[in-house]
Amino acid sequence: MATIKDVSKLAGVSVATVSRVLNRSGYVHEETERKVLQAIKTLNYTPNFVARSLSNKRTSTIGLMVPDITNPFFPELARAVEDVMQLYGYTTILANSDESAQKEKQYIEALKQRYIDGFILASTALTADEVHTFDMPVVVLDRAVLSDKVPLVTSKNREGARKATEFLLAQGCRKIAHLRGPAQLMNADERCQGYLDVAEREKWFHSGLIASGNYDMKRATEAALTLLKEHPDIDGIFAGNDMMAIGAMRAAQTLGISIPENLAIVGFDGIAMGEIVYPELTTVAQPIYDMGALAARMLIKMIEKQPLDSLYYELDVQLIERGTTRKV
Repeated sequence: MATIKDVSKLAGVSVATVSRVLNRSGYVHEETERKVLQAIKTLNYTPNFVARSLSNKRTSTIGLMVPDITNPFFPELARAVEDVMQLYGYTTILANSDESAQKEKQYIEALKQRYIDGFILASTALTADEVHTFDMPVVVLDRAVLSDKVPLVTSKNREGARKATEFLLAQGCRKIAHLRGPAQLMNADERCQGYLDVAEREKWFHSGLIASGNYDMKRATEAALTLLKEHPDIDGIFAGNDMMAIGAMRAAQTLGISIPENLAIVGFDGIAMGEIVYPELTTVAQPIYDMGALAARMLIKMIEKQPLDSLYYELDVQLIERGTTRKV
């Protein structure tokens, strides 16, 4: 079994330098750090994290809280977080909250007792005041809490929703419905508002064209069935996430409505599943991997008491045209 001395010898540095790299303490030149990390990988060296945690109450472990692991958006996000954390010697523990504040609190208390070093929250059923009581580094990802003190990584939700709705209008759609996410969820509200920014200018718009799909495929299928039965002249749907868009596709297929000839559909997220369904889903794609990786790097800086360049990042989105919209 390799030792820290073996790592220092292979990397051509002192044991103290290897220790600084492992503990993320003190300055180490970037090239030196790279050599040490490569030596660790080559020797398959495993530091004694248990002993280290007993001395400094650090475990090089972080928690990642997601609301629904069955939604493919969150495993893609988790992959990015885990990749970056692993690169810097951290282990990621995944917790699924089911949008429950009680479950979030239980997970957080359990992990804090194990000297976890910080959290990334992609599920925020908790209030800002509750997040502030964690007494450890926290980064919120995708779903905001109402606080200017908690670092946040998100995307341009409202702008993306406007792009989606304007695109459907440009396709010739004359009555566009919206499947929105959960009430009081900031990114769902922003996407709904982006739809409203465009739709409220149109004579056909009324509030009955907005239905809740709760970011869930089954709920969205039921909501879309109701919308399409009550308003058979709907010829466009903007869904607040891709899972709801796929639910809308199922509803249309159940009713024998042809996509995209009689109904155009645009989702939001850019998950890989959108390329598997038929027709392939037109979507407003978030930079999912970049969001997760950025949140991970921010948390590492906070754990290591390094300053953040910014507390707020809002990343660009991209409309990707596929088979659920018409070629014009």
